[in-house]
Amino acid sequence: MRRIDIAGKRFGRLVVLREGPKHTNGKLRWYCDCDCGQVSLVLGNLLRTGVTSSCGCYRNDAKKHGHCGVTWQSPTYKSYRMMLNRCNNPRATGFENYGGRGILVCSRWSNSFENFLADMGVRPVGTTLERKNNDAGYSKRNCKWATPKEQASNRRPKSGEVVVHV
Repeated sequence: MRRIDIAGKRFGRLVVLREGPKHTNGKLRWYCDCDCGQVSLVLGNLLRTGVTSSCGCYRNDAKKHGHCGVTWQSPTYKSYRMMLNRCNNPRATGFENYGGRGILVCSRWSNSFENFLADMGVRPVGTTLERKNNDAGYSKRNCKWATPKEQASNRRPKSGEVVVHV
């Protein structure tokens, strides 16, 4: 098996500290420092694929508010996770339009679903998370819940395209 050194890299709330003991199946495990202060031992492939992004505190934060379950997640929590993923995960669909071009999630939200929920409220039916200024990051001042029609009128022009708002 080829060893991929991920020491020092960030995956969600986890920063990889150093290689740990191999799992009984022979796969590499890594000691990771979570933003909440816990140190965890995580399989490298779970970090790289985005399956594991915290010591478990993401799920615990969401459960406190009834926005996450074993078999379902609320629309509000899904929006939160998708926002973090497209800004922080180079393997995420659309990363090049978000994290890849420098769009960041504010520090208040990046480590706390509770703060995101307090600032944005529960996602209304038929809406998604929108940035008012598409060149700025995700924060309370720059985000709102928007309908598809509102979203369609607030988009970046493609290369060479002129967008006319009517």
